[in-house]
Amino acid sequence: MLAPEMPSLPHVAVVGAGAFGGWTALRLRERGCRVTLFDAWGPGNSRASSGGETRVIRAVYGADRLYVQWAARSLKAWLEAERQWGVRLYHPAGILWMCGEDDGYVRAALPLLADEGLPISEIGPAETRRRFPQIDTAGLRSVWFEETAGYLMARRACRAVAEAFARAGGEFRQERVLPGERPVAADAWVFACGPWLPELFPEVRVRPSRQDVFFFGTPPGFGELPVWMELAERSFYGIPSHLGGDHRGFKIADDTRGEPFDPTWGDRTPDPEAVARAREYLKVRFPGLASAPLVESRVCQYENSPDGHFLVDRLPGTSAGTSADDVWIAGGGSGHGFKLGPAVGDHVADLVLGKAGPLPQFRLDRSVDVIRTQFS
Repeated sequence: MLAPEMPSLPHVAVVGAGAFGGWTALRLRERGCRVTLFDAWGPGNSRASSGGETRVIRAVYGADRLYVQWAARSLKAWLEAERQWGVRLYHPAGILWMCGEDDGYVRAALPLLADEGLPISEIGPAETRRRFPQIDTAGLRSVWFEETAGYLMARRACRAVAEAFARAGGEFRQERVLPGERPVAADAWVFACGPWLPELFPEVRVRPSRQDVFFFGTPPGFGELPVWMELAERSFYGIPSHLGGDHRGFKIADDTRGEPFDPTWGDRTPDPEAVARAREYLKVRFPGLASAPLVESRVCQYENSPDGHFLVDRLPGTSAGTSADDVWIAGGGSGHGFKLGPAVGDHVADLVLGKAGPLPQFRLDRSVDVIRTQFS
């Protein structure tokens, strides 16, 4: 039940209506705060890292227990949101984890998923070929099926969160906000600006990278498939075209971090070399799509932190007219953050209200050296 607006609680301004900012604004409003949510182009817009049609939701995170716990918590929140709001957001297609020589990332997650009651089973290359003959399993050492994984309707979800926030009494304003220019007299500010964080706060280590996404037309009768991810030196993942009703085609994307990218002015024309890499992969793993037509493409961006972990912390010192006591940063989704929006929103709300402290792996001042290139 929505808590009434409490005069003793702070007025919080949240900048950015993507997965992190939208859920943060909603969670703060549910706790009785007065909340103003800003976004320059609107929830789920095409420039945002949370834009686009679909995002994978899964709980395999190697040996990182926190992410597994947050994935389980977020899945429950997405399901509850569907029930309350009457809008389809989650599609339980399951996910195939296809591994070559090294499957340690998946094996390390097995006991953690068991602790959360999330089923996963090893089905192996032979069983994969039997169940999904569209897939050529040559060169795979192991294949795992995570049952409660699937995908979320990303753009629809961003808009649904913003609409729930407005129904709960929050104020949304489509407006650009700079750190030194405060259009409302809020007690606390949360900047959840994704790839725009380094533009606003140069000391925040976020590197936007260009990520090409392609949709290929499937032949008639291609059949049903789950979401899939192949862990390799160059990892690809994809979402089948028949599920969810978006009918955009067979989605395939290269998870390798791309070149630096400007989220505002960057050219989003598809890269011919990236198209060729996707086609070569399809020839190997999905030979029935070797000649499939490219029906749609997108260029989005990851907002990478140096090690792939999130950046959720109070802003240190002063920056661009801000002070350390009232500004929080929530970003660094690094290509895997969307699904965890509900858990991130809970955590940021706790930070702002003084009910929790920053987590060491998400602190802005943690020691990191290189950007993680493995799917994280």
